[in-house]
Amino acid sequence: MLDNDIKNQIKACVINDMDMSDDIEDDKVSSIIDKCILNYRGEKRISLSDKLELKHELFNTLRRLDILSDLLSDDEITEIMINGHGNIFIEKGGRLSRLNQSFESEERLVSVIQNIVSGCNRLVNESNPLADARLSDGSRVNVVLPPISLNGPVMTIRKFPKEGMTMGRLISMGALSQEVAELLRALVIAGYNIFISGGTGAGKTTFLNALSGYIPKNERIITIEDSAELMIEGVDNLVRLEARNANVEGENEITIRDLIKCSLRMRPNRIIVGEVRDAAAIDMLSAMNTGHDGSLSTGHANSSGDMISRLETMVLMGVSMPIEAIRGQISSAIDIIVHLGRLRDGSRKVMEICEVMGMSGGEVILSKLYEYIETDVINGQIVGKLQKINDIHNLAKLEAAGLISIVRG
Repeated sequence: MLDNDIKNQIKACVINDMDMSDDIEDDKVSSIIDKCILNYRGEKRISLSDKLELKHELFNTLRRLDILSDLLSDDEITEIMINGHGNIFIEKGGRLSRLNQSFESEERLVSVIQNIVSGCNRLVNESNPLADARLSDGSRVNVVLPPISLNGPVMTIRKFPKEGMTMGRLISMGALSQEVAELLRALVIAGYNIFISGGTGAGKTTFLNALSGYIPKNERIITIEDSAELMIEGVDNLVRLEARNANVEGENEITIRDLIKCSLRMRPNRIIVGEVRDAAAIDMLSAMNTGHDGSLSTGHANSSGDMISRLETMVLMGVSMPIEAIRGQISSAIDIIVHLGRLRDGSRKVMEICEVMGMSGGEVILSKLYEYIETDVINGQIVGKLQKINDIHNLAKLEAAGLISIVRG
């Protein structure tokens, strides 16, 4: 392994030879690095393998995202957590571990952050220390800068598969069964409004993306997200909308609520909201209640029942309504809740599927259709199955779509 002094000498040579006043091609940068490595005349000899490794490292530092470049190209890494320039963790195979690499300085980390954020037309600085962004491959990025972050710049990257997640792949990974996937396919095609709930890292966006693959390709779909992550393929009549943060003066913000209201004037067959987390819930419920059947969305919750309570709270953030009226809106808007969970072995599963039955005694009534039952633990891996609890009651949309045979076996 090369000494840092040698790396710094060669890096200084490269920077000195680069013409910073002009836009330099990658090939030119690569040739400058080669020249500086070959011309190095220090006391310590550099082996060929060290030269190749140094070239790779310098190129990533100068032209790409520094040490992030290799981490992002590793398909087994699902999350990258940077807690200051010298404290980096990764999630691989569902397990967290600390990385023995670091950025050379806090300034270098900030430079990489600005590179990422500016690519999404977002702004982050001491005045606006919080930002959400995305990488070109769809990976989700969250940034927190000092003075809000007390241990230096913090960046969390949630990686997404290079290939869009399909329901077939989720079945092969054990997230759900073929039987349940067939039921969900029928419900999506028939136009049931489906809400996906789960905790952080449960795979809500991934599941939503897979579920959207069942939407008939001839329909007009509007997707609405804070930071665009959905990768819906094969749909020609697709409109993707992304919220916008306020500028430095605190103006020109475009919220999820604004986009939902706008989408209603765009003649959508279906509206897909990546995540509802605030008063936008009332607009999402209104859209579902005004003829946009088959709409999909996600939200944070610990269970299907908890998702109902969370929606009530979010609606109250935007309007003052009697709780019974809010529950009435929820029960008439949402047909199905799919709850996802992340088990202690790191695997992600469909934990339960509930049908919203309506109101009784001022409460929203749920009927559990499927529930994940754990049966064993083998070599640290949890074994279980989605067990059927009840049949679906509301068959009207399935009958209208000619899909009733799927749920009746």
